[in-house]
Amino acid sequence: MIILDTSAVTALAGGHKTLNLLAGNMAKTPGEHLSIPALCLTQAEAGEENLAQRVLVFSSVVVDSLDTTAAVSVGTMIRDGYGGPDTCHALYCALPRPEFTGMPILLTADENAYPPGVVTVDIDSPGMLGFC
Repeated sequence: MIILDTSAVTALAGGHKTLNLLAGNMAKTPGEHLSIPALCLTQAEAGEENLAQRVLVFSSVVVDSLDTTAAVSVGTMIRDGYGGPDTCHALYCALPRPEFTGMPILLTADENAYPPGVVTVDIDSPGMLGFC
């Protein structure tokens, strides 16, 4: 599973070449998608009007909702100092879950926002598509 945090969502909406290519390639691969935590989409939209519309137009993009379990876990992470609501929702989504196989990859412009052990890839790293 590939997850985009707030910085990656903002970059995708802004026309980031590699992320746009990734979104296009994912649309051509059955069963594959880019997951955006709901609070990351919320934070990105709060920063720029109509940003969500530009991101949700990609057929490969799905929003990972904030259900009851996620809300409690994200709240605990915020209280424990792991970051703001959007960062903690991205972190929650990047944790291994039974419904997804393999290791989740979190695409971000700020790898330092996440604790060790979370697989993060900088959206501007050379060969980023090689990791995805």
